[in-house]
Amino acid sequence: MKWLLLLSLVALSECLYKVSLIKKKSLRKNLIEHGLLKDFLKNNTLDPASKYFPQGEAATMIANQPLVNYLDMEYFGTIGIGTPAQEFTVIFDTGSSNLWVPSIYCSSPACTNHNRFNPQESSTYQATSQTLSIAYGTGSMTGILGYDTVQVGGIADTNQIFGLSETEPGSFLYYSPFDGILGLAYPSISSSGATPVFDNIWNQDLVSQDLFSVYLSSNDQSGSVVMFGGIDSSYYTGSLNWVPVSAEGYWQITVDSITMNGEAIACAEGCQAIVDTGTSLLSGPTSPIANIQSYIGASENSNGEMVVSCSAISSLPDIVFTINGIQYPVPASAYILQDEGGCTSGFQGMNIPTAYGELWILGDVFIRQYFAVFDRANNQVGLAPVA
Repeated sequence: MKWLLLLSLVALSECLYKVSLIKKKSLRKNLIEHGLLKDFLKNNTLDPASKYFPQGEAATMIANQPLVNYLDMEYFGTIGIGTPAQEFTVIFDTGSSNLWVPSIYCSSPACTNHNRFNPQESSTYQATSQTLSIAYGTGSMTGILGYDTVQVGGIADTNQIFGLSETEPGSFLYYSPFDGILGLAYPSISSSGATPVFDNIWNQDLVSQDLFSVYLSSNDQSGSVVMFGGIDSSYYTGSLNWVPVSAEGYWQITVDSITMNGEAIACAEGCQAIVDTGTSLLSGPTSPIANIQSYIGASENSNGEMVVSCSAISSLPDIVFTINGIQYPVPASAYILQDEGGCTSGFQGMNIPTAYGELWILGDVFIRQYFAVFDRANNQVGLAPVA
């Protein structure tokens, strides 16, 4: 399995190079100044979707993990690893399955300005002889695997296997505002067969239900959360609609169609999609995405961004994803991303061939509109409009 999540194209638009109370230069500006943005956009090096390339007591045992909404472009939370705990900010990524963080063994530039795990400072660390190698779009991370206690959502996940990076090549990783990645997909796509965090939590009876749920806030607001072992109905309206998982690797489901004004603009005969918190945009095969960009009036600028007139937000119709017979409209205010620099499309073309056809990725642009439950016990995804 191959993955990395850094920010998607437009997701990079206002990302700081490092989490801080002091606002620093945006990631997009950093990339432009270093002449890297166009190459990044061309190669998808840091797009979260790059990870897809080759490769008890009910209601009492719930672990709530707060997430920071980082400029509406990505969501991450703070975990602790080791005894005493060493803190790391990680993306909680439903599109991958490994936990890894930078380590003291890594001398890559990308590691030098991020928190690095030091096994020698943890009394509970257990080394292994196993290695970890994860392919990115145009690079890779390599490292070793070890076991330690992971503090997540207020619980202690003991004997958790995780990756300690030794190399993180590529200049883009240097600018990422988080340290590592915590994957929440199925164990079948975990590199080196490492047991994912949620599986380990469930196996230790640390939560009461074999599911987790996600709420992603909008407009840079606080309150985003991953709930391990429970569902909080205050985050959504109406009832949850359940969608069967079509393949147990990513959180993959079947989409019936994608329409605008009642007309199919993509996926007319059905398609496969991933519900992925680690991808900022709505991604799909390049040809239908190009059609959608045309429908919404998006055009490419000199930096490779798909720009849209901000005035279009008030006039463009919803784009409707029909899933398991239920319509999930995404309004223009959601699929057009606005900041002080203007407006850009929330859609991105990327061809991801699989045995099930080319995949669509329902990233944060979609999940901000719909509370999502990832039910491992019944292999289904629950969706309901956010409250």
